[in-house]
Amino acid sequence: MNIHINTPEGTRDRLFSECLERRQVQSALVELFRRRGYTEVITPEVEFYDLFVQSGNPIPQESMLKIIDRSGKIMVMRPDCTAPIARVAATKLKALALPQRLYYDQTVFRSGQAHQGGSSEIAQCGVEMIGAVGDKADLEMVAMAVDSLRACGLRQFHIELGHAGFYRALAGRMNMPQDELERLRGAIEGKNFALLNDLLEPYRGQDACAALRRLPYLFGGIEVLDEAEALAGPCDSLDHLRRLYGELFAAGYGDCVRFDLGLVHQLDYYTGMVFRGYAEGAGAPVLSGGRYDGLMEQFGRKAEATGFAVDVDAVGACLTVETPELETVIHYGPGLLAQALSVVDSRPAGSCELSPCRTLDSTMNLAREKGAARVLVLDSEGERWLTV
Repeated sequence: MNIHINTPEGTRDRLFSECLERRQVQSALVELFRRRGYTEVITPEVEFYDLFVQSGNPIPQESMLKIIDRSGKIMVMRPDCTAPIARVAATKLKALALPQRLYYDQTVFRSGQAHQGGSSEIAQCGVEMIGAVGDKADLEMVAMAVDSLRACGLRQFHIELGHAGFYRALAGRMNMPQDELERLRGAIEGKNFALLNDLLEPYRGQDACAALRRLPYLFGGIEVLDEAEALAGPCDSLDHLRRLYGELFAAGYGDCVRFDLGLVHQLDYYTGMVFRGYAEGAGAPVLSGGRYDGLMEQFGRKAEATGFAVDVDAVGACLTVETPELETVIHYGPGLLAQALSVVDSRPAGSCELSPCRTLDSTMNLAREKGAARVLVLDSEGERWLTV
């Protein structure tokens, strides 16, 4: 019988320093979230597939890991944390006053394309603010995103802001079939300039064509908003972003904030400001979020909402976390377990451990194998140090 000892595709074992990186990031984020007044919720790892269909979730159904329960109902391993939390807020938390600040520290499961090397298990920490709308709510969320990456220990990072309303306003001025508008959105999001030009060429005389052609290039500092307004005219979404930047700059966040008006992903889901976080050393966004005011209503409770998720392992991979080195092995005699444990607990984590060996010679050999520099002997004669 052939026994498969490898992990399934899209999963892998994480050892030592990777575990420390994950725990360090999770601890830093959870401490920040709790300090800012967010309360933890934990949702099941398995949800009904219909939950995500009903929510209009942007994750393609082929990316969901599906399970059939005993009654034949389709279930999925949790592919996203926001929709389940919206379900909780619309039902079990319905009687609580708004806004509600909720956070989570959970794993999501997504099936990537075969042989692409992506992970099917993604550790996420994030926040959702339910029932808050307007500049102040968006301002708090962007500031929280910046502070989250700072709390994790990142130094070189930035947040890019966009707005779902800007693309919708431009697309609404185009006399273009819906299927072509969707292809256009994909070309802008993927910065596929050749396809974008081909799609827009038949419509080059229309009012918004020049602005849409330029949209993938509209990323950078505050000057991006000026260029966008020159191309498209006055726009509420640009005014909103400009106000946010003014407040963020005044609060000391200006150096961490940029703009990307080509952030047009998942427009059926996001309704206002959208943003992503990028860090030096990461090849993909380490944070993403935005405003999604239509989701809660899908579960029977009308409430605006905004939030973001941090990819814990992506952030951890950008950090330098050293695995503690073993320095001391303790050889102890009968009746001295408590004293030996007291010594271990007084030392830096991972630098000291007990020997399970009966004889001192065996303990010395063990210390050599593990690379420890010395052995502490605790016996009836007292304590003494031996160099390995």
